[in-house]
Amino acid sequence: MLFLKAFTLLALFATASADYSDFVARNILWPMCAASYSNHPENCIANRLPNTKLIKQITVPCDSAKSDDCSGFIAVDSKEKAILVIFRGTEGFVQLLQEGTSEIFTAPVKFLGGGVSPYFFNAFNQVWFGGLKDVFLTVRNTNPTFKVWVTGHSLGGSMANIAAATIASNGYAAAANMLLVTMGEPRTGNAAFVKAYDALNIESYRITHKHDLVPHLPPKLVNLYGYEHHKTEVFYDDDMTPGADFKVCVGDDSDKCSSASLLDVSINDHLHYFNVQVLDYAASGCVSK
Repeated sequence: MLFLKAFTLLALFATASADYSDFVARNILWPMCAASYSNHPENCIANRLPNTKLIKQITVPCDSAKSDDCSGFIAVDSKEKAILVIFRGTEGFVQLLQEGTSEIFTAPVKFLGGGVSPYFFNAFNQVWFGGLKDVFLTVRNTNPTFKVWVTGHSLGGSMANIAAATIASNGYAAAANMLLVTMGEPRTGNAAFVKAYDALNIESYRITHKHDLVPHLPPKLVNLYGYEHHKTEVFYDDDMTPGADFKVCVGDDSDKCSSASLLDVSINDHLHYFNVQVLDYAASGCVSK
């Protein structure tokens, strides 16, 4: 029995490792995450993905005080035959994390048979029902055979997680034809949500970078509402230059990847993925120095 369990885990690890594409994450989805931090994502698209067309960006106030914006956009990659759905959270999200997490990780709101952070859920809903849903469905009807790739960085990663669950659970796209890749995503929902999300069988990867603080929030040891991570973590323990090694950890909230060492957690590593600083990269139109 122990041998069978070990063999099963090994098989799962091998499958996840084989399926994860550093190329897609690095060269397609990360530039799109960076583009979401700009009011002109078409600049990144033109410089990095010439076969991709921006359809529409939606930017709306994402809190009741209307003090900060959330954003998302839809693009179509004709080469990959994929509809790209990208999210950006509030520009003040990192500052809010540095000040404390009590406003973010309150009692979860009901979603998908479990619960997610009301902060993340509200941010997603403001963008989704603020126009992105209609744009997505129109593009989906025009390209019914295209894959659906969903991504986001930081809070945008949590919004992307909720978006992928929304799209699959409502039948807007088949889960087997979807891909979720997030960068620096915090714990988005509770164990019941994670279980329900994993059961959708969407190919999903949470990329983490070295000592990035955000994926460890809220901390496991100070986590009143049971927030957990969905599968599968892809951990880069270096500067993420091209050809860098990475480790794939099968399971929902593994302690074998980024959680193996929680010393020297860093906001700087959160803002640097694939060897570029996300805000600088966005401002440059995704042109690497």
